[in-house]
Amino acid sequence: MKPYIKLRSLQSNKKRACELLLALISILYMCTMQPGISQTGVDAYDDRTLWQDFTYDMGAVFQGIGFAYSRPLYWDESSLLPLASTVGGTGLLYVFDDDINDGFGKHETQVPDILLDYGYYAGAPQNNYGLTGAVYLTGLFTRNEKLRRTGVLLISSATATGFLQQLSKSVVGRARPGADFGKNHFRPFGGSPAYRSFPSGHAVLTFTNAHIIAKQFSSPWVKAGIYSIGVIPGITRIYAKAHWASDVFLSWAMSYFVVEAIDLYLDRKYSEKYNASNKNARTGSIDLTFNGHSIGVLYTF
Repeated sequence: MKPYIKLRSLQSNKKRACELLLALISILYMCTMQPGISQTGVDAYDDRTLWQDFTYDMGAVFQGIGFAYSRPLYWDESSLLPLASTVGGTGLLYVFDDDINDGFGKHETQVPDILLDYGYYAGAPQNNYGLTGAVYLTGLFTRNEKLRRTGVLLISSATATGFLQQLSKSVVGRARPGADFGKNHFRPFGGSPAYRSFPSGHAVLTFTNAHIIAKQFSSPWVKAGIYSIGVIPGITRIYAKAHWASDVFLSWAMSYFVVEAIDLYLDRKYSEKYNASNKNARTGSIDLTFNGHSIGVLYTF
């Protein structure tokens, strides 16, 4: 029993370390938020109570989710390029899934345990909602509209993407790499955890948070650092043979589009805008790079 107790103790220590890291990231993020409070526009604070703010925000959460889900009904010619890029990128990675999986497997022992542990615990729903809830409640009680809006965006985006990925996992029923059935093995509505590879919940939640937090800053270097932290969980899930590279890529794309849709809706609900003074400035782009033995994300300034 002693070795088992020791193992549980080590795992518990790793979990506490990762949770502490997540809490530290949350505190640093909230400290860097600009404290300005809007007193004009559609969401002024003059005569509003905390309860009124709370009910207004929760209404915005559900309305934002509905807005994101309805976007495919309004796609036009301008939507074809991002849609084709997403489908093409996922399909191309699907072709190389076995090669990428084999390449990652050869270097799994070289990845520091702290990164693997962070990737697992950062994508856990309870940790994710702990972070998003802390951001929102801080904005609510400090009467900071920008933090409130950010919290609403975090909660609504995580809920929307979380439901989509859970539904997709059940419907598609793709076998995980660790099940050793290969990339082409599917069992729709299989129910077993071994058939819940597509897409990756960890990648969805962590990249959703990263994209939202990155939107707060205008510096491309800060954005690049935030995105780097945000893609770690998805990549570690490939190392852990829990997901294929194509699963992770589609998860990132899903997060990006859902966040953008809900953020567009929230522009109508809140007077605070992210980096409004720099809206015409050049923005960066995110591209996926890969070969038969590696996968990565390229952020272009």
